[in-house]
Amino acid sequence: MRAVTISPAPDVDIVLPCLNEAGALPWVLARVPPGWRALVVDNGSTDGSADLARGLGATVVTEPRRGFGAACHAGLTAATADIVCFCDCDASLDPALLAPFVREIRAGTADLVLGRRRPQGRRAWPVHARAGNLALARMLRRRTGLGLHDLGPLRAARREPLLGLGLTDRRSGYPLQMVVRAADAGWRITEHDVPYLPRTGASKVTGTWRGTWHAVRDMRRVLAEAPAVSEGSPR
Repeated sequence: MRAVTISPAPDVDIVLPCLNEAGALPWVLARVPPGWRALVVDNGSTDGSADLARGLGATVVTEPRRGFGAACHAGLTAATADIVCFCDCDASLDPALLAPFVREIRAGTADLVLGRRRPQGRRAWPVHARAGNLALARMLRRRTGLGLHDLGPLRAARREPLLGLGLTDRRSGYPLQMVVRAADAGWRITEHDVPYLPRTGASKVTGTWRGTWHAVRDMRRVLAEAPAVSEGSPR
């Protein structure tokens, strides 16, 4: 009889929304910390990203509904680890940067840890995308009273409280809705500088003025929402 190998439960699940990121996947997956499980959420790729991710050892989750929020939430619901991280899959952010975020969550000093992107070179962050982010960050500060400066995708929190926020946005507003609802629920939210690199390939959201406008529109809609009642505190 052949022995059955039981894989240990992952220490951390890292959600990687993916749409045609074959060029970036090897770099990104090589930098996932040991013991963590990479959940590559394929959002309709046509460049073989899903098969490449499997071949590199990642768990692939399929989300046919297009949208950044749809991909992120599919990864969150597929996760089983106590702590869940999020990171873009385009090589603009190093997943290894999440390790201190996770330590902060485990230590109980924060409930949601965010990365404040610091562009490394002029190509890292287009002017129109940076301007849109700054405007939204100002609105976020007015809405929540938090001293946050970025709505970046690099973040960590505990899975069950995240699900308890009842996130509903499935487009570009998902990251902002997470922060707004966490703030409304009284979460301790911290922000740390992280290097932001030029991405591999073309941006699906902020690579053009049109894409940036749609993202800003989605996020302004989130900011206009009435405070939601979550199912519980992360503590």
